Amino acid sequence: MFQQDQDVFNILLGAVSEGVVIVDENQKIVEVNESAEQLFGYDNKELIDKDLNILMPYNYHAAHGEHFKGFMKQNQKRQMGKGRDIYGVKKNGDIFPVEAGLNPFTVYGKKYVMALLIDITERKNYTKQLEKTVAERTKELEDALETEKELNDLKTKFLSLVSHEFKTPLSGILTSAMLLSKYKLTEQQEKRDKHIKTVTDKVNYLNNILNDFLSVERLETGKITYKFNEFKVSKVVNEVVYNSNMLLKEGQHINYPDDIDELSLIQDEKTVELALSNLVHNAIKYSPEHSTINIKIKQDNAETTFTISDNGMGIPQSEQKNIFNRYFRAGNALLTQGTGIGLNIVKSHLENLGGSISFTSEENKGSTFTIKIPNTGNL
Repeated sequence: MFQQDQDVFNILLGAVSEGVVIVDENQKIVEVNESAEQLFGYDNKELIDKDLNILMPYNYHAAHGEHFKGFMKQNQKRQMGKGRDIYGVKKNGDIFPVEAGLNPFTVYGKKYVMALLIDITERKNYTKQLEKTVAERTKELEDALETEKELNDLKTKFLSLVSHEFKTPLSGILTSAMLLSKYKLTEQQEKRDKHIKTVTDKVNYLNNILNDFLSVERLETGKITYKFNEFKVSKVVNEVVYNSNMLLKEGQHINYPDDIDELSLIQDEKTVELALSNLVHNAIKYSPEHSTINIKIKQDNAETTFTISDNGMGIPQSEQKNIFNRYFRAGNALLTQGTGIGLNIVKSHLENLGGSISFTSEENKGSTFTIKIPNTGNL
């Protein structure tokens, strides 16, 4: 069909950068340009008289015949594979994505279709990478928004907590101060002492809260310095238990750990005492009257393990993941005084010293907290 003006025709085909494949109405390839041969990996004129299926993956063969017949019947230009991915297959069997524009035409009473083909592998890869990047950025944005929401919630909780934790003791101090002025007689000394103790206790409580806030600030800014010295574990335990005994509710009891007289550490003593005190005080605070707090300590060549267990209210399963978050307080503990800072501070200190803290808990059955700390401090 193309014998007439063949040279002109070849020049025109060669000038087209896209791959050009021309087939007759029986899907036989009657002409290709050099770009198409390079695209599919064939030599000069190697595709002539071959069935069009040679350029398509095998799984496309069955359906393509009907598509082609429908296209020839409509006899209109269109984009091949619109709305779906289409693929070509190279001579070596490699399959690659293509974009194809179909153009029907008639010469000397015979119908033909010219397909303009482009390898879109790079475009598809770019699109995939772009979609991946968009998904990652979207996830980052969602995480940032979630973090911002959590921070706002945390800020609200913190302001509410500070308001409550400061307002209650300040009200007690104000009330006791007012009542003190009324007890002027010598025989009223007992009543004066009672209110003086209230004022002292409340001031100490507020002072402890402020110290916690300062500890958080120092931990965040890296202004914490640790002082290592060798000390007996029993020395710290004795101090913690002595102070804790004054906080015990009616009938509560602390089981002193066995066989610790020979145990010693080279660590920051104040940090170890702070961590142990926090856990024992929490066990007392969140346990009922007539309950027992158990302290167990064991040591191997590398580390010392402190275990503090109680039979208190426990931590709800759904809230356990947040227990070390700053200012977080479990829903079943909101009526009990506390700032939600202590465990966060303890965890930060222990991790700074190469240690760790973990726990197991079941609501209404109690909690067990475990501290592990190296026997020798090494920053």
